[in-house]
Amino acid sequence: MAFLLRQSTLASHFRSSSQKTVGSMSLQNRAFHVELGDREKALLAEDPSLRRFKSYKKSVWRLKRIGDVLTIVVVAGCCYEIYVKAVLREEARDKAKAAGGK
Repeated sequence: MAFLLRQSTLASHFRSSSQKTVGSMSLQNRAFHVELGDREKALLAEDPSLRRFKSYKKSVWRLKRIGDVLTIVVVAGCCYEIYVKAVLREEARDKAKAAGGK
């Protein structure tokens, strides 16, 4: 009985210590707001010479839409080709049966 009591107190000790570390870790990871320095502000500032290389949302959206449409067209074309081959094969099979039956 004492063995079980010791195990349960040991387990509760580990549980309580793990809860303490989780709480203390969350406090250590909290950061305080610090204003950006001159260097950081200069790095984040917009550079006019790089403006022509920037992609804008509207053009990216159009390009994505064109890619989606082209993908659908290619998939539809592949499905159509598979359908045509299947129909031609079935017609050839029917002609062979009709020629073989006569």
